[in-house]
Amino acid sequence: MSYEKILSRFKINALNEMQNATISAIQKRADVVLISPTGSGKTIAFLLPLLNLLSKNEKEVQTMILVPTRELAIQIEQVFKMLGTEFKINCCYGGHSVSIEKNNLQQPPAVLVGTPGRIAHHIDHQNISTNKISLLILDEFDKSLDAGFQDEMSFIISMMSFLKQRILTSATPLKEIPSFVGLHKAIELNFSHSHKKTESALKIKIVTATGIDKMDALMLLIGKLGNKSKIVFCNHRDTVERISGHLKQLKIEHGVYHGGLDQIDREKALIKLKNGSIHLLLSTDLASRGLDIPEIEFIIHYQLPATEDIMIHRNGRTARMYASGTAYFLLKETDHLPPFLKITTENESLPEKMQSPKPSEWKTLYLSAGKKDKINKIDIVGMLLQKGGLKKEELGKIEVLDYSAYAAVKREKIEQTLDMIRNEKIKNKKVKFEISI
Repeated sequence: MSYEKILSRFKINALNEMQNATISAIQKRADVVLISPTGSGKTIAFLLPLLNLLSKNEKEVQTMILVPTRELAIQIEQVFKMLGTEFKINCCYGGHSVSIEKNNLQQPPAVLVGTPGRIAHHIDHQNISTNKISLLILDEFDKSLDAGFQDEMSFIISMMSFLKQRILTSATPLKEIPSFVGLHKAIELNFSHSHKKTESALKIKIVTATGIDKMDALMLLIGKLGNKSKIVFCNHRDTVERISGHLKQLKIEHGVYHGGLDQIDREKALIKLKNGSIHLLLSTDLASRGLDIPEIEFIIHYQLPATEDIMIHRNGRTARMYASGTAYFLLKETDHLPPFLKITTENESLPEKMQSPKPSEWKTLYLSAGKKDKINKIDIVGMLLQKGGLKKEELGKIEVLDYSAYAAVKREKIEQTLDMIRNEKIKNKKVKFEISI
């Protein structure tokens, strides 16, 4: 099968070496262990071969994809849908309505992606038949182990009597693969070294807080980087919240992302980052893996990564695929760079005064209806253009969730649009509209 038309949907001209090798290995119907860094295109590499492996005549789940986080599950579901295949995919994860998932599974998808805990629950309650699952993909397997999902994964795999092929992916090499995975004569593909980011793709810069507080240095750096997209990584949730408090005082728009937030709040932060309503995200290492966040230009290590793996995953948020990026290490005068940092670094100077970044040209409009209300992007576009008085160029990215939706609207137009649609309906359903904060 020619993948050119499909790749054009992702604005990719050609597959990279890792993707070609992975597709070739999967098509041999052998077990595969793929080691390749974050951002190298692993998701495309294991999803494309499914188009030739799935059967239109089979009415049960044929492929199971297990992932460590709900965010990664959602990302894979979105990428699969962009392939434009006629096959159905469903997504199951903790924090999502069990009853909705159970209802969706009454008409089994060809591909099921989810977190081990939730998938194990559905198997245990006989909401999923595993009798026809021939392909198992364990994406970010190392992180699933770190998260303590061994028992759930072992149970799930033990229930797959028809399993013929296993694909295991990881961003970093694995010391040992547990026996419950059941690998047999696996083809090992290790791109951890050949795909490491070169200095031309990823620049490393050092910012030293000389004579000033580290928080003040961060504010100066954020101001200097302006409206470029960036993620500030911290080791602790309270640090994220403390930085957020400073940014709020300075009236600098930003998003917050960590495990202490509700799922919907994390989703909103990512939606705004992707649609351009914000250019700055503060996060713990929860955002270092398993998220599809394109075009991040700068990574800032406000607190130093504890291990090389953590550093690799953080830096993997930028210089993705064929793009370039910069990672900053913010140091106090008494700090030292991590011993595992081998890349040549540059020093970055800071301005004497803070210059706040200009507000984004976009803001996000919230709608209180989504997929489960039979509302889609076309419905929202039509309403905002016809009833909201917007031109096409004044409407940005739209994200539709189960029971809500978010649309990027030009900042100078959003208040006027909100006034015009406040009492409008979509598909005869009363919908609440408001600016997402």
